[in-house]
Amino acid sequence: MEQELAALAADLVRMDSRSSLSNLEVAERIEAELDGFEIERLDYVDAGGVAKRALVAHRGGPGGLALSGHMDTVPATGWTDDPWSGAIRDGVLHGLGSVDMKGAVAACVMAARRAPRATLLITTDEETTKQGARIIAGQSVLAKRAGLAGIIVAEPTSLIPVRGHRAHIAFTATAEGVQAHSSTGKGLNANWALIPFLVEASAMFERLRSDPSLQDDAYDPVFSDFNLVVDNHGTAVNVTVAKATARIKFRYSHRVDPAPVLLAMREAARANGLTLEEAHEGHPPELPLDHPLVRRACAVTGVAARTAPYGTDASELQAIAPCVVLGPGSIETAHTPFERVSVAELLRAVDVFGALLNGDART
Repeated sequence: MEQELAALAADLVRMDSRSSLSNLEVAERIEAELDGFEIERLDYVDAGGVAKRALVAHRGGPGGLALSGHMDTVPATGWTDDPWSGAIRDGVLHGLGSVDMKGAVAACVMAARRAPRATLLITTDEETTKQGARIIAGQSVLAKRAGLAGIIVAEPTSLIPVRGHRAHIAFTATAEGVQAHSSTGKGLNANWALIPFLVEASAMFERLRSDPSLQDDAYDPVFSDFNLVVDNHGTAVNVTVAKATARIKFRYSHRVDPAPVLLAMREAARANGLTLEEAHEGHPPELPLDHPLVRRACAVTGVAARTAPYGTDASELQAIAPCVVLGPGSIETAHTPFERVSVAELLRAVDVFGALLNGDART
C-alpha cells in the first residue's frame, strides 16, 4: 500500500493544476482509483473561462463521514527546483501541491478504498474562490443522498484536529487614470487616487492589531489577517499609471463581527472615488470542543483540538455537515518553494482517516 500511495501522490503532483488552469487531468486520475464507487462529476467553467471539475464519490449506506481535499495549487512562485517533479527523496515527497494538498488527497482515496462506507468530496479552486466546494455544497445530489454526519477536510495540520478557522472577505479597490508618456504632463496617474485609500487601509491594519473588539483570543494570532497586494498591471516607470489596484484579504473568526471593517473599506473607497469589489467566503466554521465530531477526531488522534488562522473549504462544506480540519504534513511548508510531505505521514493519515470512517477510536 505504501508504494501505491506514494505513486498516486507523486502522479498528482506531476500534473500542473494551478488554480488558473484546468484540473480535469487530475480529476480523471483520481476517478481511475475509485472502482466500485458511485461517481458524480460536477463540471463548470470558472470566471476565466477555464474548464473545471469537482468530484463526489460514495459507496455504502448513508450517515457516515466524508473525506475532502482539493486538486488545485497556488502559483509556482519562487521555485528553483522543478515544481512538478513529484520526486521522492529519503521518504519525502517534494513538489508544488505535495502537502497542500495532493498528498492528502491520495491518502483520502486510499482510506476510502479500504472502508466499507466512505464519501469523498474532491474540490478545486480552493486556493482562489472556493467555487468547487460551493458547487458541491449547493448542487451535489450524491453528497445530499449520503446523509453525512460530518466531513474531515484533510488540509495539512500535522494530524492535529482543527475545530475552527477563519474565513475571508477579499476587497479589490480600483483607481482609474489616463495613460501617457510621463514626461508630457498629459497623463493622470491612478496611484495618486489610490494612495489616500491605502492610508485608511493602513489605519485599519493597525486597528485590527490593537482593538480587542476585533480580536479573538481563541486564535493565534489573536488579530485578523489584513494582507495588501498593490498592482499597477505592468506599467513602466516612464508611463503614467492608467489603472491601480489594491487587493486586501481580510480574515476573521466566528466571534469577530466584520461589519466595522466592511464599513470602513466601503467609506474609504467612496470618499476617494474608487471602485470597490467584495468577495465573501462562507461564514467562519467553528465547532465547540464537546461536539461529537471533534471528540471523535481527538479520540482517534490522541491530540487536543485547536483553531487555525487560515481558511479551508470547510467555510463552504459546512453547509452539508459539520467539519473538522485534519490532515498530514505541516502548514509551514505550504505555499512555499520547498513544499514537501513525508510518505510515512501520508501512511499515518490513511490509518487515521480509516479509523474515522470506521468509527474506531483507535489509530
